Amino acid sequence: MSARGGLLVAAWSDPKARTGAVLLAVLVVAAVAGPLALAHPASGFADVVARRFAGPLSRTPDGVWHVLGTDRFGRDVLTRLLLGARISLAVGVLAALVSTAVGVGAGALAGYAGGATDRAIVAVTDAALAIPRVPFLLLLVALVEPGAAVTVLALGVTGWMTVARLVRSEVRSLAVREFVQAARALGVPPLRVLLAHVLPNALTPALVAAALGVGSAIMLEAGLSFLGLGVQPPLSSWGSMIASGRDALMIAPWVSLAPAAAVALVVLAFSWIADAMESAIAGGRGA
Repeated sequence: MSARGGLLVAAWSDPKARTGAVLLAVLVVAAVAGPLALAHPASGFADVVARRFAGPLSRTPDGVWHVLGTDRFGRDVLTRLLLGARISLAVGVLAALVSTAVGVGAGALAGYAGGATDRAIVAVTDAALAIPRVPFLLLLVALVEPGAAVTVLALGVTGWMTVARLVRSEVRSLAVREFVQAARALGVPPLRVLLAHVLPNALTPALVAAALGVGSAIMLEAGLSFLGLGVQPPLSSWGSMIASGRDALMIAPWVSLAPAAAVALVVLAFSWIADAMESAIAGGRGA
């Protein structure tokens, strides 16, 4: 069994990891199939006044049952929540993939090349870490037309530094191991040594950082969309849903609380998975 396979097996034995994985699986299935099963339109009602701000577990005058109530336009909150989950989860996962790819590439190159290349990449990484992420994100997305693609790129290019430092440390420690030295002695090209022998064994901490990165990206995307700088209409994310209900908190708190609770649960689920993976790594090294 590979090191990553052993890590996943060890992490799965942790109840927190299983709970987090089940939560995410249920949410993904609900986001994909839920809006079709509910058959509640997300917009376009003729009688908005009669349907608006119906409370959770109530029926509107047309006889439709709403588990999480309706918003100011009479739209079913649960349907919008599941549709928003598609956008928020996609943005979070894609942003984490971008940051992980950039961080792994930069960290592997720095750790294996050493010398001036290592010093240059470390300097860039430290400089990027010194820039506050949230203000920089606000500036970045404000300079271009906001949207889902811009949000993914902005989150990805501002979250790679931690991954790069972790991978660099692992690559530097692996580069002096016997199996790497043996590959070099046999005349294996340096790039192949890095890709085939070093990098596969250095990705374990990057997996933990990626799990945390998804939760962080979802939370940051919600903040950007709340400020109107993230995903733009007609697409809807949890952040924009929270923003749409902020001026009705006193009379219809469920409009904002439902997506806010969803963000909290997803971030918590990814944190549980990352904690379990980190504990598995620590246990493997201590064994």
